[in-house]
Amino acid sequence: MSAGIRIHRGASINLKGQAEKILSDASPSKTFALKPDNFFGTLPSLMVKEGEKIAEGAPVFHVKKDPRIVFVSPVSGLVKEVRRGAKRKILKIIIEKDEGEKLSHKIPAFKSLDKKSVTDILLKTGAWPFIKQRPYGVMADPDVIPKSIYISTYASAPLDVDFEFLLKNHKEDFQKGIDVLNFLVDDPVSLSVDATFSGFFQNIKGVDLLPIKGPHPAGNVSVQIHKNNPLNMGEKVWEVRPEDVVNIGKLFSSGQFSAQRTVAVAGESVLQPQYVKTTIGAQISSITDISGFDNTQQNRFINGDVLTGKAEASDGHLDFYNNLFTIIPEGNHYRMFGWLPFMDNKIPSLSKTSLSWLMGNQGYSVDTNMNGEERAFVVTGEMEKVFPMDIYPMQLLKACMAGDIEKMEALGIYEVIPEDFGLIDYANTSKIEAQEIIREGIELMIKEVG
Repeated sequence: MSAGIRIHRGASINLKGQAEKILSDASPSKTFALKPDNFFGTLPSLMVKEGEKIAEGAPVFHVKKDPRIVFVSPVSGLVKEVRRGAKRKILKIIIEKDEGEKLSHKIPAFKSLDKKSVTDILLKTGAWPFIKQRPYGVMADPDVIPKSIYISTYASAPLDVDFEFLLKNHKEDFQKGIDVLNFLVDDPVSLSVDATFSGFFQNIKGVDLLPIKGPHPAGNVSVQIHKNNPLNMGEKVWEVRPEDVVNIGKLFSSGQFSAQRTVAVAGESVLQPQYVKTTIGAQISSITDISGFDNTQQNRFINGDVLTGKAEASDGHLDFYNNLFTIIPEGNHYRMFGWLPFMDNKIPSLSKTSLSWLMGNQGYSVDTNMNGEERAFVVTGEMEKVFPMDIYPMQLLKACMAGDIEKMEALGIYEVIPEDFGLIDYANTSKIEAQEIIREGIELMIKEVG
């Protein structure tokens, strides 16, 4: 077990609508979708056509630069639509489900496995996209041996999930997934757990337990890597989400691609916040039918948490990776004299200029209102208070805006991904889109440096 990490800089935002420890099955979903934008830095090449029937686990598209990395269908059915945007960019591939066949793969005896055979199986079956790589948060490179593999069960974002509850019925598959991942790395997988209570994770074998304590963004893998085993030039670190460890374990037990996804439906607008068992890419309505939501008002549907998630239409589909779906009121109203301290200002604030600090224990009511517009980007020290990494966030943002690659490298662009700046987006009074700036900076790095 590692010594552990204690984070002091950051902020835990207590919102109303935390998912209760109730696990329900989603209602049937007629269609499922794969979205290439869910895989940062991936340029897709289609392998199917509209109107084509495909089996569950059959390839849908592959990475254009590396055809070995395929993305497979979570269900069997008919390719109903390939939805495109500007310049014919593929936005999503929609599959209409039927009771067709499932592709099965021959899995060698566990004792005969090695790094090459495990890599080949993950690539062939479409399970490789479960693994992401740092720097940049892109798809992992099958040809490298990573410095380490991180799995974080410590979720610190607002309304985030309890992985101990979410995976309690899949302990054996989780252990199997860990055993498989250990073939891909020289040192044991790093498993980040809650320092106060790690549940069954403390009994998992073949891992280096990393106890974590502190406010958000302590649950972000970037922070854990930075504090535990920082990246050096040329090194790679891989990341796998906890439920995808289970999916990998199920694959090596059954020989079939597993697209299991358990989603916490949370937020103030949700009538019965709870956990729902579904499938990757399912329709939003299949989980909101179970939890319900307040439809007497306009709501924002978010794939993910309120800081880093993506807005989604109510008739849209779940993203590939997220275990959290948040519904909060839409912020389409104007608050008179909202700039005045203590004037009807009860939203969660990281300063003392509102009454919010008196109500933190009850949970905050929030909406999507920006409460102002973008302003001058000035030095205030706000960013540093909520950014626990030994990086100057404001200077890095300015280097990204200027496109200065040398400064971006010196200031730590290799150690961050956009979600690490979610709390900065919320905390800074300039109201700049820090995550978007970092995303554009990383895209420039990939293009110019690789």
